[in-house]
Amino acid sequence: MRKILFTLGVGLISMAGFAQESIHRNLEIEKLVQEVSSDSLKKYIYDLAAFNSRHTLNTDASNGMPAAQNYVLKKFKQFAAASNGRLTAEIEEFVTPGDGRRILEDSKVANVVATLKGTNPNDPRIIVVSGHLDSRNKDVMDKDGAAPGANDDGSGVAVVMELARILAKKEFSATILFVAFTGEEQGLKGATYLADKAKEASWQIEAVLNNDIVGNSNSSETLISNNTQMRVFSETIPLAEDERAGNIRRSTNADNDSKSRQLARYIKETGEKYVDHMEVKLIYRSDRFLRGGDQTPFMRNGFTAVRMSEMNENFIHQHENVRVEDGIQYGDLPEFMDFEYLRKVSAVNLASAASLANSSGVPQDVRIDVRGLTNKSTLVWKAPEIKKVKGYYVLMRETSSPMWEKKFFTTDTTLTLPYSKDNYFFAVQSVAENGEESLAVWPTPLSR
Repeated sequence: MRKILFTLGVGLISMAGFAQESIHRNLEIEKLVQEVSSDSLKKYIYDLAAFNSRHTLNTDASNGMPAAQNYVLKKFKQFAAASNGRLTAEIEEFVTPGDGRRILEDSKVANVVATLKGTNPNDPRIIVVSGHLDSRNKDVMDKDGAAPGANDDGSGVAVVMELARILAKKEFSATILFVAFTGEEQGLKGATYLADKAKEASWQIEAVLNNDIVGNSNSSETLISNNTQMRVFSETIPLAEDERAGNIRRSTNADNDSKSRQLARYIKETGEKYVDHMEVKLIYRSDRFLRGGDQTPFMRNGFTAVRMSEMNENFIHQHENVRVEDGIQYGDLPEFMDFEYLRKVSAVNLASAASLANSSGVPQDVRIDVRGLTNKSTLVWKAPEIKKVKGYYVLMRETSSPMWEKKFFTTDTTLTLPYSKDNYFFAVQSVAENGEESLAVWPTPLSR
């Protein structure tokens, strides 16, 4: 009888009548997480907010969007000095067509992109960490009025810059892209350009971690103040789902198991493992009401993408002109941000991106055997194509559970468990020789 090692990883183990949590951290990633600096993040934010306006259509070379783009590019190039040539950076210009709405005429805009090239020639995967550089005030078409955009979305760009600073010094199997998008407030223009480029070029984007409004810990109206929770938004039914994928989803009841939802679960498990006093809340929406984010164009093109966002939003400091009214200071100013909170959000991003970039990639052709009536469940799969693995986890949870509850380790590419496929959900992830885990893969039915 094949010996099976059972582990809960980061889970709950019942011992002597009480729950004991077992945490296993990769020491190298733990050290990287400790390098995330609230002081560095604060400096980036104040520098970005000092530009008069980072509106997409602002062309002021000294105090507008072009100046802000050059600032981010300069930082990326400074970080590249520690990368032994692996980190390169550029301002990638493109023309976004006029839409008669928020882009009145064809306009030249640009994304700022830094590429940390993966060291494994057999690993084509790309991990994207992003935020949007453009800002706005109350009038989305006001390109000249003051729009400091400290939190929306200077905070997201600060996360991107801080990760580039730290990760540039390390080698990863996969390539990591650090992107400061433009045109988010004008209709997701920069993200749409890059997502379309990636689809046309058949990039193998493993995950998009989009950070938008991640630096504030207190809410308007309800006056909640809490810097121990963040949100991850993920799509339920994929925007790019075709008829065949829809049929499989319905037949396997995978409504809560899109690839983006698996990424969200991965971020929660990984982030909470490495970042103390931070709970990652899974939000079963692709985004908030009346708002959109740069993850959306990637989802439309079939890529796995999520939005990271603060738990408690303060709308007095979003999309408002800088002013004092009835004794209240309005405007997206840096003095209303929580830089310790931003440090923890950045650390969640770093742990997740680094873990994914050094994983072996996902197992291939994952199937669950549904050819007979049985109270056991058999899963079969093929090895990842990227690099060797130490083994695999078969994940299991009750159908009503939001997170995977048990992990069964095996070195084979098949496993039979004494749990009914009718009563539980399953998935499979690979475990690299360094211990890093891949994203979980939902099984399709093996029916004949």
